[in-house]
Amino acid sequence: TYMARALRSLHGAVGGDLIITMAPQTIDMQSTGGSYFALALAIKDILTVVHTQYYNSGSMLGCDQAQAYSQGTVDFITALACIQLENGLRPDQVALGLPAGPGAAGGGVVAPSVVNDALDCLATGTHCGSFHPPRTYPDIRGAMTWSVNWDVANGNGFARTVAPHLDTLP
Repeated sequence: TYMARALRSLHGAVGGDLIITMAPQTIDMQSTGGSYFALALAIKDILTVVHTQYYNSGSMLGCDQAQAYSQGTVDFITALACIQLENGLRPDQVALGLPAGPGAAGGGVVAPSVVNDALDCLATGTHCGSFHPPRTYPDIRGAMTWSVNWDVANGNGFARTVAPHLDTLP
């Protein structure tokens, strides 16, 4: 409640140029009843983007609630992003947060090509794994990485692979 009020106060003072981002852990975006997801929904009208961290999570349920998906897979990324997309956040408010490569996280590290596959699956319904979202989200916001420093240490593979791919999305 207080954070939502504070963000609205800032937005009132700064106006539409204020950028509000969130980078929650996957567990924090599993249910609209959780405080982090509830905050995102409470400020949806002024929220810029949520970059959920699809790593260091283990296995978790996706939006289909049918099975647990293992981190480090296209299914994990798409099934968990689907939770936000189907429960109140606009596609342009949802981005995929992933580690830039080895060393950047304890688990859930994926090749940048897997990030591209997840973006394709969500935006166009192509390159999905066994999980297929109930619809496509052509306005999916994109991706972010943890962190630029790790990407540089790993030869900029994330930026060189994911950034140009974003231009191919609807």
